[in-house]
Amino acid sequence: MSAPTPETPENSDGARSSLEALRTEIAKAVVGQDPAVTGLVVALLCRGHVLLEGVPGVAKTLLVRALAASLELDTKRVQFTPDLMPSDVTGSLVYDTRTSEFSFQQGPVFTNLLLADEINRTPPKTQSSLLEAMEERQVTVDGTARPLPEPFLVAATQNPVEYEGTYPLPEAQLDRFLLKLTVPLPSREDEINVLTRHAEGFNPRDLKAAGVRPVATAADLEAARQAVARTSVSPEIAGYVVDICRATRESPSLTLGVSPRGATALLSTARAWAWLTGRDYVTPDDVKALALPTLRHRVQLRPEAEMEGVTADSVINAILAHVPAPSLRQ
Repeated sequence: MSAPTPETPENSDGARSSLEALRTEIAKAVVGQDPAVTGLVVALLCRGHVLLEGVPGVAKTLLVRALAASLELDTKRVQFTPDLMPSDVTGSLVYDTRTSEFSFQQGPVFTNLLLADEINRTPPKTQSSLLEAMEERQVTVDGTARPLPEPFLVAATQNPVEYEGTYPLPEAQLDRFLLKLTVPLPSREDEINVLTRHAEGFNPRDLKAAGVRPVATAADLEAARQAVARTSVSPEIAGYVVDICRATRESPSLTLGVSPRGATALLSTARAWAWLTGRDYVTPDDVKALALPTLRHRVQLRPEAEMEGVTADSVINAILAHVPAPSLRQ
């Protein structure tokens, strides 16, 4: 096996170009969802997982499929249903009559990119089968821990408006997602663009025909991750992140604020965004840009605030407006 290529500024620039091309490639299939596309790229850089929330028909599944088609990575899809069992996700021991022994048959979680479609339609027991995989990047069956491939990312989708036959994700599982991205309805112009593409023969089930091709490899992703890890964070920025998260714990509208794990996640996503925009240091604007998708699922509203129309996003935006941002000298 050849030695890994030493990280250089040229490698870093090449990795950034590959990930920028990744965003462009996904846009060939998905129209008007640039923030969600960027969020998926940030999650890849941070070794995190993504929860995509939106009403049916806004291309949540297509978005993840386009990401997989743009990467030279293995991908699998699981349609979460009420009768899905944990072993259907992680795998199980199978008895071989020829050898009279049990052998482990891998489940779909053994992949690089797992699309967990409509994750809130399966019971908590099956939802929890992903906890170890998402946190420890391994699966333990019959006392044996089996590592998952690297890179590994779970992209889960859920419908926020239909609650019949669904099981809301518990706070412990929500906290395992690095980002919660909302996929809104498109603007009128974007929706016309979607219809025009379909009229011209676009088939969402055939991304190759749409011209989506792999533009980034696992090596590009690893080079990018190394560059992100070298992006500097000043003590003032670290303090700013902590002040934001501590303010959520003191908010009268919330019963649950952001934990230290959430603060670490916000710092990680801000670093990734800083690197994507071409800087080797983090600014307060980077923190603000990633605060909503990183923190919105880590807070819990008081019932009375929810009845008054307060949302997690509005509380976080108010905190961002209230907490003073540090001035940096570069």
